[in-house]
Amino acid sequence: MLYYLFDYLHREMNVPGAGVFQYITFRSALAIIMSLSISTIFGKKIINFLRNQQVGETVRELGLAGQNEKAGTPTMGGLIIIVATLIPVILFTKLDNIYIILLVVTTLWMGTIGFIDDYIKIFKKDKQGLKGIFKVVGQVGLGLIVGSVLYFNPNVTVRNDKTAESYTYEKSESVITTLPLEEKSTATTIPFFKNNEFDYAELLAWTGDNYKDWAWLIFIPIVIFIITAVSNGANLTDGIDGLAAGTSAISVIALGIFTFVSGNVIFSNYLNIMYIPNSGEMTVFIASFVGALVGFLWYNSYPASVFMGDTGSLTIGGIIAVLAISVRKELLVPLLCGIFLVENFSVVLQVSYFKYTRRRFGEGRRIFLMSPLHHHYQKKGYHESKIVTRFWIVGILLAIVAIVTLKLR
Repeated sequence: MLYYLFDYLHREMNVPGAGVFQYITFRSALAIIMSLSISTIFGKKIINFLRNQQVGETVRELGLAGQNEKAGTPTMGGLIIIVATLIPVILFTKLDNIYIILLVVTTLWMGTIGFIDDYIKIFKKDKQGLKGIFKVVGQVGLGLIVGSVLYFNPNVTVRNDKTAESYTYEKSESVITTLPLEEKSTATTIPFFKNNEFDYAELLAWTGDNYKDWAWLIFIPIVIFIITAVSNGANLTDGIDGLAAGTSAISVIALGIFTFVSGNVIFSNYLNIMYIPNSGEMTVFIASFVGALVGFLWYNSYPASVFMGDTGSLTIGGIIAVLAISVRKELLVPLLCGIFLVENFSVVLQVSYFKYTRRRFGEGRRIFLMSPLHHHYQKKGYHESKIVTRFWIVGILLAIVAIVTLKLR
């Protein structure tokens, strides 16, 4: 909203300094300051409200050190993240930008699913919360919306030098310039390869000359899968104080770098990467989101005063997935969200091996002392804060490697 106000003051009234709102970097700085302030200053009020409403965590007995002390800690803290993210976004972004619209819808959609899940656990006294099938339906529904918009909306384009047209100035035979054309595309980026663009439509090339018309049959299911996988991965990672919020902030900062350079024609040309018009606006959203996550850590770091609950974890996963897909870096998700992947994989591996050995030997055996993986280290006697700090360090290393792919090809 403030963007449009200052844009009007700049264009129509020529107010000195009003034009600074045109810069993404300036608005991103304001967004992160405001979101950080909201989450830290007003976060306490939200926590007190949740405590007064007796929105406390019901802890299952898992035999973990310090577990019983967490009983009754306010949950649904994801509301702090959502509020602290959306207020600066509404104030400082171009609200008619298609990517911002998608991210706001994602935040509200996944936040609602998580809120319903937490509500059932707390007020209906059902520890299982929202049934898994309904969660999946919600995630698939969001994936269907995001995939359809990214595929069919005319404002979602890429600019590719391969589609450039050449123009020669009449007065000078030696001056030739190329003007890249914007086009609809289902192309994505393959990390670590030189000619690193891959079009999902190519998977249907065997169907005939019009195979690109049917690319949505591949693209939309891929979007659905990524959103479902990443949101569930974030949900499983939210198990000890500060782990999900901290690792998510690291991944989102890396995505912020990708969105900034991909949405800037100069940087994208210098780095020889895909230029995605209008995608730079997502940098402002990311700045707001990072500020909210870091501010939330003020209360969620050990010992936590509030838990994010599914309200926060599902929202975080959905936002990260949509950001990665929008900036055409979804194939980097296993690297960027390596912590989520390992946590998710540890559960799948544990359950699969237990079922296999029970069928094979008559008794179930385990690979880990407990899954997800962070509980395995808790069982080994590591303190929560040490586990979280080391996971953060691994997350930073993975983020750096992901960023390096901009040039290492």
